[in-house]
Amino acid sequence: MFQRLISILSFVFSMYFAYKYRYRLVNAVLGRRMLRKLAVMVAMQIPFIRDKVLGSVLQFNRPQQNM
Repeated sequence: MFQRLISILSFVFSMYFAYKYRYRLVNAVLGRRMLRKLAVMVAMQIPFIRDKVLGSVLQFNRPQQNM
């Protein structure tokens, strides 16, 4: 019981500090070249993000598919 309480408290504190220092964590992760390339590759797989980025760079809008 006590060990479970310690685990829950450590998880809550970890989430608190991850939220508090989220921008420092993102900068530390994206400061690594390979992780930055991986993040861009993953983001370009998401159609909404890809359309926004390519639309602003190339000044075109991909036709929307009607569902």
